[in-house]
Amino acid sequence: MPKPTILDVAKSVVSAAFGVQSDKNRLKDFEQGSLPVYIIAGLIFIALFVGGLIFIVSRIVGS
Repeated sequence: MPKPTILDVAKSVVSAAFGVQSDKNRLKDFEQGSLPVYIIAGLIFIALFVGGLIFIVSRIVGS
């Protein structure tokens, strides 16, 4: 089984974060992927998502 690419990991993390990950893809991630890679990708996604929200809100509020 081939290892998932960076793009595959990113798509999987974003899909899982928004709750639209299919069961087939989730099982494939567990079988082929490495847990530390998905944890690190998830943490990076969360940091970027929260940072983006903070940026947008600060622009809207004008602080």
